[in-house]
Amino acid sequence: MRARGEPSVAASGEWRDEEGTRMPAGEAHAWRPGTNQTLCGLALSRSRLLRFHHVPWTDVFPESGGAAEEIRRVCPRCRAAAGGRSERGWSRSWRRDSPRP
Repeated sequence: MRARGEPSVAASGEWRDEEGTRMPAGEAHAWRPGTNQTLCGLALSRSRLLRFHHVPWTDVFPESGGAAEEIRRVCPRCRAAAGGRSERGWSRSWRRDSPRP
């Protein structure tokens, strides 16, 4: 089970796996269930994005092997806002090692 604050996926399309489960396709955005917009600020209804509350945001990255089969593009702004994968690995929160006095 996912943590309550973990984002789910909103995508521009859908496909069905072998068991008939809806999976995201096309362009993927991070979305927190209970809100009407993505983490990058797109309105779900105006952008015509489909909600996939059962798919965690981390499953849209090709390295995860999860729901990434038909994902063509992952929104870079949502990736940054959710603290997702960067080219160098999972991004860590920023901290200053030796602050000025």
